[in-house]
Formats: sequence, C-alpha cells, structure tokens
Amino acid sequence: MPELIFPGPEGRLEGRYHPQPGKPDAPLAIVLHPHPQYGGTMNNRVVYNLHYAFHKLGFTVMRFNFRGVGRSQGEFDQGIGELSDAASALDYLQAMNPNSKHCWVAGFSFGAWIGMQLLMRRPEITGFISVAPPANMYDFSFLAPCPSSGLIVNGTADRVAPPKDTHALVGKLREQKGITITHKEIEGADHFFRDDELHMKPMIDLVQDYVRRRLTETTR
Repeated sequence: MPELIFPGPEGRLEGRYHPQPGKPDAPLAIVLHPHPQYGGTMNNRVVYNLHYAFHKLGFTVMRFNFRGVGRSQGEFDQGIGELSDAASALDYLQAMNPNSKHCWVAGFSFGAWIGMQLLMRRPEITGFISVAPPANMYDFSFLAPCPSSGLIVNGTADRVAPPKDTHALVGKLREQKGITITHKEIEGADHFFRDDELHMKPMIDLVQDYVRRRLTETTR
C-alpha cells in the first residue's frame, strides 16, 4: 500500500492510500485515528482494521497521521487543526478520485469526534462509522441536525468512553428526522477492542455488514 505525503494546513501530512485498481468511480473512505497525545496514530489496530474492512468492500481508502504524529508536520491543536487536517485529506482523496460518487468517514475515539465534525462541514459525505465516540470528553451537540445516517459502535466494558454517555448521544441523534442512527454494542469489549476474536473481529464484521447494506440502499 503506497505511503503518501500530501499538503496539509500546517505542512506535510503522512498517510496510507489504498485505491481500487481499475475502478475510478469506487466509493471513498477516510479513516481517522485516536488522540495524538495518548499514542494515537494511523497504525492503531482499530484504524488499521477499519481501513482494510472498507477496502475489502470495494472502497478506495485513505488513513493519515494528524499534525505532529509520525512524519506529519505541525503540533497538536486540540481538535481544531486536526479537523482542518481531515478536510485536507478528504480534499486530496477527492482530487485523486474525481469520478467517485460516494464518500464515507470512519473514526475511532478522538477520530470519531473529528469525523462527526467533518460530516457537518461536508455534505457529500453519505455515511459515517463512529467507533467508541468519547461523548463523555467532547461535546457532540454540534450534530444539530446530523446530516447523514451512520453506525455507532462501542464496547460494553469501555472505561475511557463509558457506554452510558454513548447511549445518551445515540438517544439525542435518534430524535432527529430524516436519518437513521444504528447503534451496536460489543459485549465485554473495552475501549480498544483488545481481544481479536471476541471483540475486534465482531466489531469489524458489524461495520462491514452495515456498510454493505447501506451501499445497496438509495436513502441517506
């Protein structure tokens, strides 16, 4: 999978890009990593597995390091700059794939928060995946209204982003009309879905089933 250096708002950003050969109109997906100050990178296990899950479904996929992570230039900016980084990554992905008609955003933890903000700013995003969104740490009230249907997944044993806060977020989003929020929980999983067989694989299977179903539907 080609390594990628592309221009961001504060200098170069480092990414991984996985196109679908011979399919210029393949749907696009961008995958966003967890908190840079707690060891989050684009090679995080959840991010890596989400990346390949989308690619197996026929998407052209990109993941990248936020500013100040790995070979990406700049420094941590409390989410404001990271949102700009995500927008630049999506611009770059779309510029390389001008014939694509669908675009999805997936994020894990801090990346889920950034992904939902990107969703609000980019009407062309047709679906989202939020894994373990930290609704206890960040304000998600900007999702008013949430412009797209999507899937929220969390573990029942998550101590970083407790399930009760995720339930409250889902409840608020489900009050909105015109979109469908699907919520799934992985029994016994912690924030990082550490057990591959019991937690990671079931979570990725859920994501793939959801995206596969959505790709056959025409509604948002």
